[in-house]
Amino acid sequence: MRLHFALATASWLVILAIISHGWQPAAAAGFPTLSTVSRWIVDEGGNRVKLACVNWPSHLEPMLAEGLGKQPVGAIARDVVSMGFNCVRLTWATFMVTNASYSSLTVSQSFLRLNLTESLAAIRVNNPALVDLKLIDAFKAILLPCSMVVSSLGENGVMVILDNHVSKPGWCCGNNDGNGFFGDTYFDPDVWVDGLTKMATMFAGATNVVAMSLRNELRGPRQNSADWYKYMQRGAEAVHAANPGVVVILSGLSFDNDLAFLNSRPVNLTFAGKLAFEVHWYGFSDGQAWRTGNPNEVCARVAASVSRRALYLLDKGWPVFLSEFGVDNRGGNVNDNRYYGCVAAVAADLDLDWALWTLQGSYYLREGVLGLDEVYGVLDWAWCKPRNETALNRIHALQRPFRGPGLAEASPYTVLFHPATGRCVVRGASLLQPLLQLGPCGETEAWAASSSQRRLALRDTPLLCLRADGAGRPARVGLSCGDDMARWSLVSDSRLHVAVNVSSSAGENGGGGGLLCLEVGEDGKSVVTNACRCLSADNSCDPESQWFKLVTSTRSVAAASTVLAQLTEKLRPWKIRSLR
Repeated sequence: MRLHFALATASWLVILAIISHGWQPAAAAGFPTLSTVSRWIVDEGGNRVKLACVNWPSHLEPMLAEGLGKQPVGAIARDVVSMGFNCVRLTWATFMVTNASYSSLTVSQSFLRLNLTESLAAIRVNNPALVDLKLIDAFKAILLPCSMVVSSLGENGVMVILDNHVSKPGWCCGNNDGNGFFGDTYFDPDVWVDGLTKMATMFAGATNVVAMSLRNELRGPRQNSADWYKYMQRGAEAVHAANPGVVVILSGLSFDNDLAFLNSRPVNLTFAGKLAFEVHWYGFSDGQAWRTGNPNEVCARVAASVSRRALYLLDKGWPVFLSEFGVDNRGGNVNDNRYYGCVAAVAADLDLDWALWTLQGSYYLREGVLGLDEVYGVLDWAWCKPRNETALNRIHALQRPFRGPGLAEASPYTVLFHPATGRCVVRGASLLQPLLQLGPCGETEAWAASSSQRRLALRDTPLLCLRADGAGRPARVGLSCGDDMARWSLVSDSRLHVAVNVSSSAGENGGGGGLLCLEVGEDGKSVVTNACRCLSADNSCDPESQWFKLVTSTRSVAAASTVLAQLTEKLRPWKIRSLR
């Protein structure tokens, strides 16, 4: 415990010394300067940089990044890195830099005025040098370790997006909280632009700050597109003038659910190659529709709606950042569980940049409740370990890019992605009995999907294709590819059921007849085929085990596929019909 305290103190003494002599960012730690090319975010060389972020709030009443009473900032940074995130969306409140009654406060004063004495005592233990800093200096100090402390965010190449979440600090968001839209009680556009300018200027030399999001979840009775154009364009120009290195991210209306108005009138800015848009998508955005409706029908309807309102911008050549999505990580929320399979399928299919809500396992103070547990947090209440390892593991497949500029490691191929687990279809260990199972997406098979032939063949070994053997039987690869058991189609509204129609083959293939869908076996690993479930009408049915998304990828293919290709060449002279 003494060593732990000494290390924390030493780190913060370095930070305090730098702040006392005027803040200067540390030398670059290999962070890219980001820009945009069509729908992609890229580095200086034009290569794709996929944002795989987690949200870390600092905008509530204490105006200090959550969790600093639970762990040293370096430990939290290491957790971010160990969980596979390359980016933090760090939120802030405008009044922290524009309102003297807030900006003049030290961390100690801020916590004492809220009667957060226990949290303050805990911060003294875990991050002692923070306590007497001004709030803005403490905010800077959260970023300083990013390029100074071993194993911190910067040392591990983790980028930061500064997100202006609210004006008056507090929980977000309500339609009538005074923080929602330009002209609301606490949302003076001039003060807002001043705050953006100050933050952009302050972090202009911090190479790990790669983007700034202008405002979170515009909303409320005042919202309108005319004022959106007037002020968001003004804010974008102010940020770019103060810090031309960052990407500027614009949010939409209706709690960041609506960017449809841009379809008829694009933004008009003096700069180019530095603009992206953001959208939020939660299960509760559609009430309890996922729980009460048929999941396939709800997924199709909601995904189409999100596309019309925001994701259509990808086709118009703009990056769209899914800056908030997430689930109740306790695992028992049916609405969230069904939603997740759909949003993960869309995120993989479009290879979106994203920020998961959220890092924090608990809050200092939220809506009057001390130490409130955040069930959407990837960390537990004590910030000691992941809240739900299974939920965390399934996000890993989305952290790596599937495709994009500079990622032409292989010619395009199809991945069979299972969104509920975040795993992909791979072959079992034996080449001579090539049954299929779920495995890491980095070890995926490279499939070639032929819509005309309705065939899923191994791209580099086209003689081998995906086959069904009947209800309850393992799916496999084989050489017999011309019959119904090898003709696959997408059969549900969600287009997530991959099925063969074996009505004419029911007798010889184990019964069941009709449609057989790919499914994860009862062991949670094997890939089998069973009668398709939940295709329509049934609202109580859960289709997650049968949801697979065909995703296009160009990243490198596992070497085992090449071994199988060589084996097939050796077998070709014997004209073996099938590997059974």
